[in-house]
Amino acid sequence: MTRGPAVTSPHVLVVEDNPADARFVEELLRMGMGSDAEVATVDTLNDASAHVARHPVTCVLLDLSLPDAHGLEAVELLRAAEPQLPIVVLSGDDDEDTALRAVQSGAQDYLLKGRVDEVLVTRAVRYAVERKRAELELLRLALHDSLTGLPNRALFLDRLEVALARARRSGEGVAVLIVDLDRFKTINDSLGHQAGDRLVTMVAARLAEQLQPGDTVARFGGDEFAMLCASVEGIDDAVVAAERAATAIAAPFMLGETEVFLTTSIGIALGDATRQSAAALVRDADAAMHRAKERGRSRHVLFDDVMRIAALRRLETENALHRALQRAEIRLHFQPEYSLTDGRLTGFEALVRWEHPHRGMLGPGEFIPLAEETGLILAMGEWILDDAVRHIARWRGERPAYDLVMAVNLSARQLAVAGFVDTVRATLARHGVPPSALVLEITESLVVAEDEITRRAFIELRDFGVRIAVDDFGTGYASLAALKRFPADILKVDRAFVMGLGTDSADEAIVTAVVTLARALGLDVVAEGVERPDQRDTVARLGCDVAQGYLFAPALPPDAIADLLH
Repeated sequence: MTRGPAVTSPHVLVVEDNPADARFVEELLRMGMGSDAEVATVDTLNDASAHVARHPVTCVLLDLSLPDAHGLEAVELLRAAEPQLPIVVLSGDDDEDTALRAVQSGAQDYLLKGRVDEVLVTRAVRYAVERKRAELELLRLALHDSLTGLPNRALFLDRLEVALARARRSGEGVAVLIVDLDRFKTINDSLGHQAGDRLVTMVAARLAEQLQPGDTVARFGGDEFAMLCASVEGIDDAVVAAERAATAIAAPFMLGETEVFLTTSIGIALGDATRQSAAALVRDADAAMHRAKERGRSRHVLFDDVMRIAALRRLETENALHRALQRAEIRLHFQPEYSLTDGRLTGFEALVRWEHPHRGMLGPGEFIPLAEETGLILAMGEWILDDAVRHIARWRGERPAYDLVMAVNLSARQLAVAGFVDTVRATLARHGVPPSALVLEITESLVVAEDEITRRAFIELRDFGVRIAVDDFGTGYASLAALKRFPADILKVDRAFVMGLGTDSADEAIVTAVVTLARALGLDVVAEGVERPDQRDTVARLGCDVAQGYLFAPALPPDAIADLLH
C-alpha cells in the first residue's frame, strides 16, 4: 500500500514525456504548494511504477500519451499497480467523454493542458487526495465489521478465493474454521447488549492473536467468526488451529466485575487444488460447526464425506421444498381425537406431509426444520391453516351434531409475523368456521420464552374464541409461573410418557402430575400416542379428557376421514 505524507508536505509525481510540459507543470506545483513540496518527473509508465514502489507518493499527475502506454490504458495500469494512489489526469484532449471515462477508470480528476495555473493544479492535487481517502474509507467500511474492525464475509470470501487459487498452483492445503460461541444469547440477554458487544470485541482480539502470517479472521455476524488458515499440510494442522482458537476463548473474560466463561463449537473444512469455490468451503465448515452444536457443543468437528452427502441431500431437499407448495405436493393428514368419557369423536389434529416426487411420503420431521430455517414455513403455515380450516368446515357441515374441532400446529416464526391474528380471523371467516372450532398448538419452548408479542397475540386469539394448546407437555422446561401467565386452554401429554404407562411408574407419576397441574389451572388434558387399551384405561383413570393415537386411528388422508364420519 502506498501512503503519502500529509498534503502540507506532498510528494507529487509528474508522468509526462514532453520535457517542456513537464517543466511547466513542475513550476506550477512549486508555486502553488511552496518550497516544502517535492516534485519528481518521469517520462514513462514503467518509470512511474518503479518510482511509486520506492517513494511515498502523495499524488500522480498523469499524461495519457506516453511511450509505453496510451490513453486510458495508462490510468488502468497505474491503478492496478498501486490501487490506493490518487491520480489526476493531465491531458491535451478536450473531450468530455474521455474525461468521464478517465474518472470511471479510477482517476480522481481530469485537467486540460494549457488551461491550468498554480491554483488549479494545487487544488486538483488536494481534492484528489481527499477523494481517494474518502473512497478508501468507504471501501474499508464496506469490507469490515463495524464493531470489531475485522474483515466481513465479503472480504473473507475474497481472500479465501485468492488462497484457493494459490493452493491450486502450489499444491498446499487451505482450511476454513467457523467458530461459534456457545450459549452467547444467554450471556447477551442476562448482561445486556452493550456487554455482549464488548465480549464480541474481546473474542475478536483473541482470535486475531492466534493468526499465522497470511491467515485471516473475520466476523460473519452475531457471535459467529471465520478463520482462514491459508497454508496447511493436512488435517492435523487444521485441528491444531481449532484447538488454539478454542483454548484462547476458554480463558475467562472480565466484563467489569463479572467473570465470563465461554466455550466454542468449531467446524473445520479443508480445501485443496480440487476445491471449486470459497462459498462451498465456507458452507462445509458451517455444516460441521452445526454438527458440533448437535453433538453437545464445546468441541470441533471436521467436515467429511458423510456430511458432504448429507449436505448435498439437504440442498436438494431445500430446492425441492421451494417448489413443493407450487406443485401441490404438500398434504394434510388428520389424526382423530376421542373423548375418554363417552368415546365420541371430538375432532382432529392436522399433520403435514410432503409427497416427494422421488422419496415418497415424508413426515414433518424430514422437512419442517428446514422450512423453519429457510423461512418457507411462513407460506407453508398459512396454507396449512387454510386447508385445515377448509376441511373442518366441510366435516362440521356433514356432521353438525359432533361439534368437531381442528388442532393446527404453529411455528414461532409464524407468530412473529405482523398481522398473524388477522390472518386467523380472515381464514375462519372465509370458511364460515366459528373460532371455538380451532385449536392452535404451540411447543413448550414458546411458553418458556415468555415473549410479550407472542403472549399478546395469543390473548387476542383467545379473546376472539380460538383455543390454545401446549403440545408435547412435559418434555421441555415450562415453569409453573410461565404456564400460569400464558393464555393456554389445553395441555397435551407427550407420547413418551404415555408409552411408559403400565411399565414405568415414573411415567404414571408424571402424567398424574400434569393432570393435577392442568386441573389446578383450569385446563383440559389430551393424551398423545395411545396405542394399547391399557394405556387408554390408565389415562382415563388419571383424568385425561381426550386421547389420540394408533389405538383409535393413525393420521388419515381426507378421504379416509370422510369414510370415518360416515
